[in-house]
Amino acid sequence: SIWRLVLCLSVVYELGLIFVLFQTVDDARQLMKYLDESLGAPLPEQSYGGNCLLWDPGHPGGPLHNLWEKCDIFVPAHFLGWYAKALILRNVWITNVISVMFEFLEYSLEHQLPNFNECWWDHWIMDALICNGLGIWCGMKTVEYLKMKPYHWRGLWHIPTYRGKMRRMVAQFTPYNWTSFDWKPTLSLKRWLAVLGIITMWLIAELNTFYLKSILWIPPPNWINWARLAMYVPAGAVAFRETFQFLDDPTCKKFGQQAWILAAIVITELLIVMKFDLKLLLLPFPEHIWQCWVAAFVGIASWTVWRFFIRIHHNVPQGK
Repeated sequence: SIWRLVLCLSVVYELGLIFVLFQTVDDARQLMKYLDESLGAPLPEQSYGGNCLLWDPGHPGGPLHNLWEKCDIFVPAHFLGWYAKALILRNVWITNVISVMFEFLEYSLEHQLPNFNECWWDHWIMDALICNGLGIWCGMKTVEYLKMKPYHWRGLWHIPTYRGKMRRMVAQFTPYNWTSFDWKPTLSLKRWLAVLGIITMWLIAELNTFYLKSILWIPPPNWINWARLAMYVPAGAVAFRETFQFLDDPTCKKFGQQAWILAAIVITELLIVMKFDLKLLLLPFPEHIWQCWVAAFVGIASWTVWRFFIRIHHNVPQGK
């Protein structure tokens, strides 16, 4: 079936990553030329945070030139990407948390990757609100449609009208059934830690995309980036379905194969980044950045202790 093919492609990709991991950074960059002869050359540094005026009346390109300059191929790519992520996670809370967290990560890592340097309205209006938010909304509407959709699997030639036949042909490519994901992150400590782990691994996978492009000198429009993302979408769909079943089904005692392979892929990509350019990752964070992250981690840890230890202890009824 198609899902076995996805698993096989994931294993092949993981094996390729392991091979790259044991190369030097120069050899890995030259290795990319076997996939695309145009690669192997350093990428020009690009920053999107120069002139951040949203309304610039004195510019010859028009007062909204900054906005129109940001409307490139990455606008529909952001929308489609978050539409797919909503279909994978099937939870508006988690997808929005990941969306907002990634914008904070871009703020935090501007000193390492110049293309993370964007204008405030590019972060929060173009990305988080319009592209990501609209993609998540459409994705969740699709989830609701598939969850509530009645399926009438009559034979094609038993449908009397041509319109009905066309709708039946299109329905052939939709799921036979659909499982909604109610992650219930605060139901138990296990689920809370699992959801935190899911968010962390997802954010690492997102960051791997940008660091690998920068270190291996792969331009954003290159087909290799799109092929990687095309592999991630179906693999992620299966992996998170397996993860949800592990958390929600008491009879399920272990992760599925695709979940383990996807976790291995994310970790191997991170190891490649760490090996090839550890100096980049160790560039010191600005003081206000690391202070904010320390405060966030302390806040999450404190809430976890209060929610799953102190509050539960206080709610236990006392014996007579």
